[in-house]
Amino acid sequence: MRIGELARATGTKAETIRYYEREGILPAADRTDSNYRDYSDSHLATLTFVRRARGLGFSMAHVRRLLALSEHEEKPCTDVDRLVRQQMQEVEEKIADLTSLHKELRDLMRSCEGDLIRDCRIVESLSHRRPR
Repeated sequence: MRIGELARATGTKAETIRYYEREGILPAADRTDSNYRDYSDSHLATLTFVRRARGLGFSMAHVRRLLALSEHEEKPCTDVDRLVRQQMQEVEEKIADLTSLHKELRDLMRSCEGDLIRDCRIVESLSHRRPR
């Protein structure tokens, strides 16, 4: 399949596919007689894997590691489990940070009296440094 077909099938921009090829994340495609890239079902599977892992928030370094691990089907999956646990911990930390941010913004909104800017508690609060 050509790059446009692969792009549509995976929801990936053609430039991203070329980047993944340059970086060795996606194996280089064969070339047709007219020098077009010719991608296989294997490319589709790999790119789907990469897109799914990226969608779950894995860094490119971890995606590379997961791809490498996926090539050894007979090995135990402890390394994969470790990467997923690490990613889950990072997500939990982000959730905690966002929950704290949400509470702080909600508190700011509650302090708003809706009158003039000069009396605005939100602007006042943003103008003062919070102690750490």
